[in-house]
Amino acid sequence: MNTYAFSSIRNLKEALKKGFISRKELLQLTYDRFSTYDAKLGAALEIFDEDSVIPQNTTGLLAGIPGLVKDNIAQKGRLLTCASRMLEGYRATYNATVVDRIQAAGALVVGRSNMDEFAMGSSTETSAYQKTCNPWDLTRVPGGSSGGSAAAVAAGLVPWALGSDTGGSARQPAAFCGIVAIKPTYGLVSRFGLVALASSLDQIGPFTRTVYDNALVLSSIAGHDAHDSTTHKGDAVDYAGSLTGALPEGFTLGVIENALQDPGMDPEVGALLNETLKEFERLGAHIKRIAIPVIDTAAAVYFMINRAEAASNLARFDGIRYGYRTSDAPTLLDMYQKSRDEGMGFEVKSRILAGNYVLSSGKSKDFYKSAQLVQGYMRHELLKAFKEVDMLFLPTTGGPAFPFGAYSDNVIQMNLQDYFTAPANITGHPALSIPCGFTRAGLPVGFQLMGPDFSEAALYQVAYAYEQATPWHTIHPSLYCEGQVV
Repeated sequence: MNTYAFSSIRNLKEALKKGFISRKELLQLTYDRFSTYDAKLGAALEIFDEDSVIPQNTTGLLAGIPGLVKDNIAQKGRLLTCASRMLEGYRATYNATVVDRIQAAGALVVGRSNMDEFAMGSSTETSAYQKTCNPWDLTRVPGGSSGGSAAAVAAGLVPWALGSDTGGSARQPAAFCGIVAIKPTYGLVSRFGLVALASSLDQIGPFTRTVYDNALVLSSIAGHDAHDSTTHKGDAVDYAGSLTGALPEGFTLGVIENALQDPGMDPEVGALLNETLKEFERLGAHIKRIAIPVIDTAAAVYFMINRAEAASNLARFDGIRYGYRTSDAPTLLDMYQKSRDEGMGFEVKSRILAGNYVLSSGKSKDFYKSAQLVQGYMRHELLKAFKEVDMLFLPTTGGPAFPFGAYSDNVIQMNLQDYFTAPANITGHPALSIPCGFTRAGLPVGFQLMGPDFSEAALYQVAYAYEQATPWHTIHPSLYCEGQVV
């Protein structure tokens, strides 16, 4: 039965259709693998009782395919903690739109994945409940904030998972774990039911082991939602149906030169990225090197906007309206202060403090308003670039997964984990992270493709062509491989 552990969704659908495996057997395999491996991996905060996982559709696009949902996405009647003590014991009263949609497609949500507390972090180390390890090296982080989703998919526990991406929270852990993840165009996927971190930057996206599977899951969750006024009203798109394995005719890939020449780039990662560009040339792509200097400000712009919006969004967690309430508070002010101090971790409190500072009277013009101006200019510059090239190539991360605790006392280095991923959130453009090889130590490396608004179909087409020409999606962490991989 473990021969199906690393099967793609496409192959699982075929196996189910031909009767090689039943839906009940596939679900049991999922539960067996979590029981065997997740005690050490720590990908899931909770695996639901098997009897409560009931298919909503037995003929849909994802019928019978198990997966995980990040713990900041509402599932009616299920715990929704955002990996924080502040929401310990809280149960969602409704489904997020993406949960309704993926269940309507027949998928089976078997649990909640671990994450950085309130999605604040780049390593999943800020979770209040447990540590999540990287499947390729258990002494290293899986990335964050959606580390549990990435680790579960990479380890073959589930073939898909949902996460959120505010500054790279899906793409960075995907690169660290050697899988595929997308940050869709802002407004393509509904945020209704997502616990907001930074509302103008947040997007929900899928994790999978292959590009085709990622396109399949995105097709199931994308589209306009009356509950989210920011969603796009365009027609539904079958992102997987048009994948051919060939690059578009006359395809031009823009390489952001200042990104590849970053002095902080790990030499092994840089070498793999350059080899990836050579592979694109072999596939017929025209490579055009361009400079977008404003991209270098992305980390600072993201810092300001993220903190400001986080401070506003998390103000509701005060011990009265939502969240943990201290047992020892003589006054109302004491209750507010103690509840938030006891219920929230250091990273969350530090971001709230920073956000309130950049929004404060006399400071907002210098910080938050200035960041918004640069945000607008960055989008303008990328729109100009997309008139010259079809899409952009840039690193997902400047290095491979780092050891636990490496940046615990280095806030600057931890924040720079978003250096290459934040631009897509700042401008709203879609960006897809795909594996492109391994370091000598056996750690995965990924790269990004970023395109114009609503160019997901083109991103998948180009990524699929690269994936089919390379072996990276067929290599899995040996700790979790048993039997023949299908």
